[in-house]
Amino acid sequence: MKSRMNYYTTAPEAMKILIGQEGYLREQFRTSETLTVQLWELIKLRVSQMNQCAYCVNLHSKDALEQGECVERLIGLSAWREMPFYDQVESIALDMAEVLTLGQSLEDDKYSQAVEMLGDKAVVDLVVAINAINSWNRIAKTFKPQITTK
Repeated sequence: MKSRMNYYTTAPEAMKILIGQEGYLREQFRTSETLTVQLWELIKLRVSQMNQCAYCVNLHSKDALEQGECVERLIGLSAWREMPFYDQVESIALDMAEVLTLGQSLEDDKYSQAVEMLGDKAVVDLVVAINAINSWNRIAKTFKPQITTK
């Protein structure tokens, strides 16, 4: 099969928008009082698992480990509700990630709990982060960049 196009070189301005969004999110998760970069990686990995995006699962597993995440939490992520490894903030964020990735509406009680636990701005940033990884998953599944082992 012929390799697919390089979306970075084909539409660099479009990719610049997405890269800019990643820069914004990185800064927000780095400086937030409630969100962490480790949580951001867990969200990216969980959403990528749900979307069955092999490229992103591979990438974000490695990124999470580089951010200091432990192997047990990565292995347990697909069953996070039943694992004792995730705190309340992580559970709220992972639940939101799953609900929104499935295209469902966030119930009022879950929304209120997220705002109470995270704060208004962090909820907005979290929703943008969930949207961003869903977007990247769809791009990777369309253009199928090469998966590397290292």
